[in-house]
Amino acid sequence: MKILGISGSPRRGGNTDLLLDEVMKGAASRGAEVKTIILNELDITHCQHCDACYRAGRCTINDDMQTVYRELERADRLVLASPVHFLGPTAQMKAMIDRCQALWARKYILKIPPLGDRRERKGLFVSVGALKMANLFEPSLAIVKALFTVLDITYAGEMVFRGIDEKGIITKHPDALRRAFFAGQELVDN
Repeated sequence: MKILGISGSPRRGGNTDLLLDEVMKGAASRGAEVKTIILNELDITHCQHCDACYRAGRCTINDDMQTVYRELERADRLVLASPVHFLGPTAQMKAMIDRCQALWARKYILKIPPLGDRRERKGLFVSVGALKMANLFEPSLAIVKALFTVLDITYAGEMVFRGIDEKGIITKHPDALRRAFFAGQELVDN
């Protein structure tokens, strides 16, 4: 089983990365092959809404998103990890999601599987946010769930933590890292 983690955090080694690392360690402990993509290290141009993907079923922009498409196709499980910025995922994550318009075109315009086949895939969302408001994650969850629907990925749940801002503070949360590790195991087991 192949697990793909995608970090949308611009801050390396921050709270989101720490949680994603634990999810991936949990998955690896169950024998999964794991790979993590750090979006902030890639060159991904924003979607230009040129609609070329409506004809070709692929994005014609030749940048690092082409690698992300290949990894999405290979993955059996997907873990998206992004802190909340202004109630949504980071710009890095949103740019990647918007570039999945080519996969939307495959599914809804060209009527072919968005990730190349119809095998069962599942996805998890991991996020932290500084605010403590009750609906802090709702906008991000709506975006992530929409992406998973387009990609034919079954939503397996989320791990979200409010009131987390200072770099590394998640390590002081009583059970966040342990829960993340178990979530990775569960993603493989189920």
